[in-house]
Amino acid sequence: MTAYPDLFDAAGVAAVWQRIAALTPESRPLWGKMSVSEMLAHVNVAYEMVYTTKHPRPNPIMRWVLKRIVKQKVVGPAPYPHNTPTAPAFRISDARDFAVERDRLLGYLQQVMNEGRNSFEGRESLSFGPLTAAEWNGLFSKHLDHHLQQFGV
Repeated sequence: MTAYPDLFDAAGVAAVWQRIAALTPESRPLWGKMSVSEMLAHVNVAYEMVYTTKHPRPNPIMRWVLKRIVKQKVVGPAPYPHNTPTAPAFRISDARDFAVERDRLLGYLQQVMNEGRNSFEGRESLSFGPLTAAEWNGLFSKHLDHHLQQFGV
């Protein structure tokens, strides 16, 4: 099991910012097919689901499946295996601008930290229902760590 950065804490966010700062538009993945810009856009989807209305709530049957089968894999401590299939909402099929996506991610990280742990305790997830702050941190931090490792940072 891996300890993931605490994205409600300034030190955790600063550590992640350093890793993101090491990315360049020329960064190449160690596995998978996404470009670095697509990866940043892909990671941003998790935050879009919290802070925008861009993504619809899954239907009740899909939500039940996600809660019962997928939730623990997403929010739990075990790392994601390489080349794990992604949900349709997280697939990026169009070209993205590296600087725009990087800056959106940095803004989302700042927003999560500023809102703080208490703001996320019991907050509703589109896919999984109410999550604890620890589960939210796992969802955000583990996903981001997985993809930063994918790009060698």
